[in-house]
Amino acid sequence: MVIYRPLFAAHGRNFRFDPAGTYSYGTIYVGHDVHLGMRPFLDASRSTIRIGNKVIFGPEVTIRGGNHRTDLVGRFMFDVRDAEKLPENDLGVVIEDDVWIGTRAVVLQGVTIGRGAIVGAGAVVSRSVPPYAIVGGVPARVLKFRWDVDTILRHEEKLYPLSQRLAREALESLVADESARKWR
Repeated sequence: MVIYRPLFAAHGRNFRFDPAGTYSYGTIYVGHDVHLGMRPFLDASRSTIRIGNKVIFGPEVTIRGGNHRTDLVGRFMFDVRDAEKLPENDLGVVIEDDVWIGTRAVVLQGVTIGRGAIVGAGAVVSRSVPPYAIVGGVPARVLKFRWDVDTILRHEEKLYPLSQRLAREALESLVADESARKWR
Protein backbone atom coordinates (compact mmCIF):
# COMPACT_ATOMS: atom_id res chain seq x y z
CA MET A 1 0.00 0.00 0.00
CA VAL A 2 2.84 2.40 0.83
CA ILE A 3 4.29 2.20 -2.68
CA TYR A 4 0.93 3.10 -4.30
CA ARG A 5 -0.04 5.99 -1.99
CA PRO A 6 2.16 8.60 -3.78
CA LEU A 7 0.40 7.82 -7.07
CA PHE A 8 -2.78 9.60 -5.88
CA ALA A 9 -3.02 13.27 -6.91
CA ALA A 10 -3.14 14.19 -3.20
CA HIS A 11 -4.03 12.53 0.08
CA GLY A 12 -4.24 13.44 3.74
CA ARG A 13 -3.13 11.62 6.85
CA ASN A 14 -4.68 8.33 7.95
CA PHE A 15 -5.70 7.41 4.40
CA ARG A 16 -6.38 3.70 3.96
CA PHE A 17 -7.15 1.92 0.70
CA ASP A 18 -7.04 -1.57 -0.71
CA PRO A 19 -4.14 -1.98 -3.16
CA ALA A 20 -6.26 -4.63 -4.92
CA GLY A 21 -8.74 -1.88 -5.89
CA THR A 22 -8.73 -0.10 -9.26
CA TYR A 23 -7.77 3.59 -9.29
CA SER A 24 -7.01 6.29 -11.86
CA TYR A 25 -4.53 7.50 -9.24
CA GLY A 26 -3.52 10.88 -10.69
CA THR A 27 -7.10 12.18 -10.82
CA ILE A 28 -8.09 11.27 -7.25
CA TYR A 29 -7.78 13.74 -4.35
CA VAL A 30 -8.35 12.34 -0.85
CA GLY A 31 -8.70 14.12 2.50
CA HIS A 32 -7.76 13.08 6.04
CA ASP A 33 -9.12 10.01 7.82
CA VAL A 34 -10.49 8.24 4.75
CA HIS A 35 -11.01 4.51 4.31
CA LEU A 36 -11.90 3.37 0.78
CA GLY A 37 -13.01 -0.13 1.76
CA MET A 38 -12.23 -3.40 0.05
CA ARG A 39 -11.81 -3.60 -3.76
CA PRO A 40 -13.16 -0.18 -4.76
CA PHE A 41 -13.22 1.02 -8.37
CA LEU A 42 -12.43 4.76 -8.69
CA ASP A 43 -11.93 6.00 -12.24
CA ALA A 44 -11.87 9.44 -13.82
CA SER A 45 -9.68 9.59 -16.89
CA ARG A 46 -10.11 13.31 -17.68
CA SER A 47 -12.11 14.60 -14.73
CA THR A 48 -11.40 14.30 -10.99
CA ILE A 49 -12.70 12.50 -7.95
CA ARG A 50 -12.46 14.61 -4.78
CA ILE A 51 -13.04 12.93 -1.44
CA GLY A 52 -13.30 15.01 1.74
CA ASN A 53 -12.33 14.17 5.32
CA LYS A 54 -13.73 11.43 7.59
CA VAL A 55 -15.18 9.40 4.68
CA ILE A 56 -15.80 5.65 4.75
CA PHE A 57 -16.66 3.26 1.93
CA GLY A 58 -18.07 -0.23 2.20
CA PRO A 59 -16.64 -3.00 -0.01
CA GLU A 60 -16.65 -2.73 -3.81
CA VAL A 61 -17.86 0.87 -4.17
CA THR A 62 -17.65 2.27 -7.72
CA ILE A 63 -17.01 5.96 -8.37
CA ARG A 64 -17.05 6.89 -12.05
CA GLY A 65 -16.04 10.39 -13.13
CA GLY A 66 -16.58 10.92 -16.82
CA ASN A 67 -18.57 9.16 -19.46
CA HIS A 68 -18.48 8.24 -23.14
CA ARG A 69 -19.50 10.47 -25.99
CA THR A 70 -22.67 9.00 -27.51
CA ASP A 71 -23.96 11.73 -29.81
CA LEU A 72 -21.87 11.21 -32.95
CA VAL A 73 -23.97 9.82 -35.80
CA GLY A 74 -22.09 7.42 -38.07
CA ARG A 75 -19.36 6.68 -35.48
CA PHE A 76 -19.00 3.72 -33.19
CA MET A 77 -18.74 4.83 -29.55
CA PHE A 78 -15.66 2.63 -29.28
CA ASP A 79 -13.89 4.74 -31.94
CA VAL A 80 -14.44 8.12 -30.24
CA ARG A 81 -11.17 9.19 -28.61
CA ASP A 82 -10.69 11.07 -25.36
CA ALA A 83 -9.59 14.20 -27.25
CA GLU A 84 -13.00 14.32 -28.98
CA LYS A 85 -14.97 14.44 -25.75
CA LEU A 86 -16.97 17.50 -24.77
CA PRO A 87 -16.63 19.04 -21.29
CA GLU A 88 -20.04 17.64 -20.32
CA ASN A 89 -18.81 14.13 -21.15
CA ASP A 90 -16.26 14.22 -18.33
CA LEU A 91 -17.74 15.67 -15.17
CA GLY A 92 -16.03 14.89 -11.90
CA VAL A 93 -17.36 13.58 -8.61
CA VAL A 94 -17.18 15.33 -5.23
CA ILE A 95 -17.70 13.50 -1.95
CA GLU A 96 -17.80 15.96 0.92
CA ASP A 97 -16.81 15.35 4.57
CA ASP A 98 -18.36 12.77 6.91
CA VAL A 99 -19.91 10.60 4.17
CA TRP A 100 -20.54 6.87 4.34
CA ILE A 101 -21.02 4.98 1.07
CA GLY A 102 -22.39 1.46 1.44
CA THR A 103 -21.31 -1.79 -0.17
CA ARG A 104 -21.44 -1.93 -3.98
CA ALA A 105 -22.93 1.54 -4.35
CA VAL A 106 -22.23 3.27 -7.68
CA VAL A 107 -21.66 7.03 -7.92
CA LEU A 108 -21.73 8.45 -11.45
CA GLN A 109 -20.19 11.52 -13.09
CA GLY A 110 -21.25 15.02 -12.12
CA VAL A 111 -22.49 14.03 -8.67
CA THR A 112 -21.72 15.80 -5.40
CA ILE A 113 -22.51 13.89 -2.23
CA GLY A 114 -23.15 16.46 0.48
CA ARG A 115 -21.46 16.31 3.83
CA GLY A 116 -22.90 13.97 6.41
CA ALA A 117 -24.80 11.97 3.77
CA ILE A 118 -25.23 8.20 3.72
CA VAL A 119 -25.50 6.22 0.48
CA GLY A 120 -27.18 2.84 0.94
CA ALA A 121 -25.67 -0.41 -0.23
CA GLY A 122 -26.29 -1.12 -3.91
CA ALA A 123 -27.57 2.40 -4.68
CA VAL A 124 -26.88 3.98 -8.07
CA VAL A 125 -26.32 7.69 -7.50
CA SER A 126 -26.87 9.66 -10.71
CA ARG A 127 -27.70 13.07 -9.23
CA SER A 128 -26.31 15.08 -6.35
CA VAL A 129 -27.18 14.20 -2.76
CA PRO A 130 -28.07 16.93 -0.24
CA PRO A 131 -26.11 17.23 3.01
CA TYR A 132 -27.22 14.80 5.75
CA ALA A 133 -29.53 12.91 3.39
CA ILE A 134 -29.83 9.14 3.39
CA VAL A 135 -30.26 7.85 -0.16
CA GLY A 136 -30.90 4.43 -1.60
CA GLY A 137 -32.29 2.59 -4.58
CA VAL A 138 -31.82 2.50 -8.35
CA PRO A 139 -31.74 5.29 -9.22
CA ALA A 140 -30.94 6.59 -5.74
CA ARG A 141 -33.45 8.93 -4.13
CA VAL A 142 -33.63 10.61 -0.76
CA LEU A 143 -35.24 8.24 1.73
CA LYS A 144 -34.96 10.61 4.68
CA PHE A 145 -32.52 12.91 6.44
CA ARG A 146 -30.31 11.75 9.29
CA TRP A 147 -31.83 14.31 11.64
CA ASP A 148 -34.21 17.24 11.73
CA VAL A 149 -32.82 20.71 11.00
CA ASP A 150 -32.28 21.65 14.68
CA THR A 151 -30.27 18.49 15.32
CA ILE A 152 -28.18 19.04 12.18
CA LEU A 153 -27.43 22.58 13.40
CA ARG A 154 -26.33 21.25 16.82
CA HIS A 155 -24.15 18.64 15.07
CA GLU A 156 -22.61 21.33 12.85
CA GLU A 157 -21.95 23.57 15.87
CA LYS A 158 -19.93 20.79 17.55
CA LEU A 159 -17.82 19.98 14.48
CA TYR A 160 -17.37 23.07 12.31
CA PRO A 161 -16.24 26.66 12.86
CA LEU A 162 -18.97 29.24 12.34
CA SER A 163 -17.65 30.16 8.89
CA GLN A 164 -18.07 26.55 7.66
CA ARG A 165 -21.48 25.71 9.12
CA LEU A 166 -24.53 25.25 6.95
CA ALA A 167 -27.18 27.94 7.39
CA ARG A 168 -30.59 27.13 8.88
CA GLU A 169 -32.36 28.58 5.84
CA ALA A 170 -30.37 26.43 3.42
CA LEU A 171 -31.04 23.27 5.43
CA GLU A 172 -34.76 24.03 5.78
CA SER A 173 -34.98 24.60 2.04
CA LEU A 174 -33.20 21.30 1.25
CA VAL A 175 -35.38 19.30 3.62
CA ALA A 176 -38.57 20.93 2.27
CA ASP A 177 -37.53 20.43 -1.37
CA GLU A 178 -36.71 16.75 -0.86
CA SER A 179 -39.90 16.13 1.14
CA ALA A 180 -41.99 17.69 -1.62
CA ARG A 181 -40.15 15.78 -4.37
CA LYS A 182 -40.64 12.47 -2.58
CA TRP A 183 -44.42 12.68 -2.95
CA ARG A 184 -44.65 13.90 -6.56
